[in-house]
Amino acid sequence: MQVVFAGHDDEGLIVNLEGEGNEVATVEEIATRPALEEAGIVDADLFVLTDVEQATAVPIAKDLNDDLRVVIYSRDSFPEFASAQVDLAVDPDLLGPDAVAEELSGTA
Repeated sequence: MQVVFAGHDDEGLIVNLEGEGNEVATVEEIATRPALEEAGIVDADLFVLTDVEQATAVPIAKDLNDDLRVVIYSRDSFPEFASAQVDLAVDPDLLGPDAVAEELSGTA
């Protein structure tokens, strides 16, 4: 599975996603349209966002890829304007990165 990851990875989710056999491309700066395109969002299966201050990236990503699954992995509340386009929101305090990666990869 191809994954585009934006935000900080304080929990180690990237390593866990890669450990499940996924290809993970990261957006190093702000998840703008050009940055998402460069990371491969058009062909990605999954977009993981950990920085809810970059919530505008969700509608941009969905505009570029209708079939994209979007996951928010954050302790912070997600803005309502983009929540309808989010498939799953997970609080790291409730579910660790290993379990999230396993579930998202379909190997649970």
